[in-house]
Amino acid sequence: MSRLAQWCSRVFMVEINQKTEPIYFALSSTPSARNKELEALFGSGKLFSVHALGDDRVQSARSHAHLKSALTEDLPPGCQLLDTASFLPDVKNSLVRGFFLRDNSVLSSAERVVTHLRQKGSVCVFTYTRGQNGDYLCSDEADEPAERERRYYVTPAPAPLRHPSTLNIINSDVFYQMKDAYKVLQECSDVIPESKAVLELVEAQQLELNSIHDERFPVIVIEGLDATGKTTLTCSLQKALGAVLLKSPPQCLAHLRPRFDSEPPLIRRAFYALGNYITAAQIARESSHAPVIADRYWHSTAAYAIATAVSGREENLPAVGSEIYEWPHDLLRPSMVLLLSVSPEERLRRLSHRGLDKTEEESQLEINHLFRRKVDEAYKRIQNPACIVVDANPSPDHVLQQVLGLIRNKYNLQTPGH
Repeated sequence: MSRLAQWCSRVFMVEINQKTEPIYFALSSTPSARNKELEALFGSGKLFSVHALGDDRVQSARSHAHLKSALTEDLPPGCQLLDTASFLPDVKNSLVRGFFLRDNSVLSSAERVVTHLRQKGSVCVFTYTRGQNGDYLCSDEADEPAERERRYYVTPAPAPLRHPSTLNIINSDVFYQMKDAYKVLQECSDVIPESKAVLELVEAQQLELNSIHDERFPVIVIEGLDATGKTTLTCSLQKALGAVLLKSPPQCLAHLRPRFDSEPPLIRRAFYALGNYITAAQIARESSHAPVIADRYWHSTAAYAIATAVSGREENLPAVGSEIYEWPHDLLRPSMVLLLSVSPEERLRRLSHRGLDKTEEESQLEINHLFRRKVDEAYKRIQNPACIVVDANPSPDHVLQQVLGLIRNKYNLQTPGH
């Protein structure tokens, strides 16, 4: 069976921009009625869709990243590159990401780039042309000559009930068991030697965790977007409660973060997930003799991952109550999670005074209000435990007293010296 025939069971999604709904289409052996959305998408010029292929998920993830880099660097002016994906409706882990290419350049030179990619054999390239009757046809140059004679028409497809980018979140963007994240870094240890160091740290911490009894003191996690006052508050709480202050990801992984931040989401998310399990072992050890204040934990890992994986508007997020928002069953649960919230104007004011290096995702928060809203909403939807939202707009001392009141209302913790 030809590749095109195999892909006829799939639906294609093309995203024009973050603010509008994606356009969906499928491939069929019979033409369909004219469709304004498809005509606007295909328009004129040379048209291609390109999907990265791989024998396993790590190779596929890295191939997609390399494909994006190659297309971004090599395409001439006049070429429009749009995010696309194909999927099997309601089938988990069926999403294959790629790019839709509209070539309106003077020399139609995108075809040269696409031909070069085809020759590498690690991508699937479909070409779209307009037939005499105004129908759009899809072809694959990799097919046998006899198969190329068959006609595959582009036909409109209905939008799915759930945004298709949610299909691949579980154990690709958000991990719910240590073994699943561990396996990802195992699979890429040959191409990313630093993975072995992470796995060794995880193993060492887990051995120690097995010898630690249940915690006796409360564990308070402080969450929030960048510049909401987490660092100031956590340090103040540490002093006020005589607590141990921990961070996630833990300090022992700090030197490895730049390496994994440059990797595709699958690998990057597995790295941060394992960081939470290392932090969990530290929490278990320290909470046996003192309260623990944690600067971020699993909520951050999950909220940023979900917001990045789900394209477009916050309405595309998984519905409230989805299994995607459930806490991993094998990860130590904190006693309380506080989510610091400030207005966008206050965040920008604070950021303007900081001038610190930021991750790509933290930079996105500043320029993309849609992404910021998705992160904030994902935080609030995570359950077991859910976040308690704290207004962090007032002065640091006011926020500290507010939080101390919440903690002391639930736990009988005394200020050191009392």
